[in-house]
Amino acid sequence: AGWFRRLLHKPKPSSVESLKSSHSASSSPSSSSSAKSSSSSPGMSSATSSISLSPVSAVDISASDSPRWDKSYDVCICHSEEDVELVEELVSYLEGQPQSFRCFLQLRDAAPGSAVVTELCDAVHNSHCWVMLITPGFLRDPWCRYQMHQALAEAPMANGRTIPVLKDVDRKDYPRELWNIYYIYMALKEKSFRQIRDTVMRYLQELCRSSTRGTE
Repeated sequence: AGWFRRLLHKPKPSSVESLKSSHSASSSPSSSSSAKSSSSSPGMSSATSSISLSPVSAVDISASDSPRWDKSYDVCICHSEEDVELVEELVSYLEGQPQSFRCFLQLRDAAPGSAVVTELCDAVHNSHCWVMLITPGFLRDPWCRYQMHQALAEAPMANGRTIPVLKDVDRKDYPRELWNIYYIYMALKEKSFRQIRDTVMRYLQELCRSSTRGTE
C-alpha cells in the first residue's frame, strides 16, 4: 500500500514525545489501499473473516492531538509465562513498526512491588487494544482468565479492541466468553504478526476518525 511504503521510509522516532512532535511539525494527509486480516470464528465451521483497513485519507494516528495519546499503551499483550519468548518477538515486531506501537509487556512494564491484580487492571484500562495469546498455558493460567474478563468488562462489544490469537489450541477449547469475537489462528508466525498489527492499526484509525467527526 502506498501509505505503508511511505511510512516505512520515515525515520523511527526515539520516543513517544519525538513521535508526537515530528508529526505535529509536518503532518500531511495520506492515502491507503485495503489491507486484509484473516481470522476465524468458533461459531462457524471453517469460517474465515477478511477485515479491510479503512482508508485513512486525512487521519494521522500519530498527530500530536490524536486520541491515541489518551492512553499509555496502544496494545496490551495478555499471555502465560510459558509463552514469554513468542510474546517478546511480537512486542519487538510491533514496537519496530513505523508507527512505533506502544506495548505493555507485564514482565517488563509492571511496577515492582505492586499488586498483580492492580497491574493487570491498570494495563487493560490504560491500553487501546488487548491481544489475548490463547495457548494451552493461557487456558491453565487463572491470571490470564482474569485479565481476559477485565478486558471484556472494559469493552463488552466486539469493536476491534479485543484480539484473540489462537496457537496450539483446538477450536473446541476457544473460551466461550470470546465466542462473539473472530480470532486469528497462528499457523505462520509472520502472517499472524501482520494481522495483529493491521487490526491494531485499523482500530486506531477508526478511533481518530470518530474523534474528528465528533469535533466537526
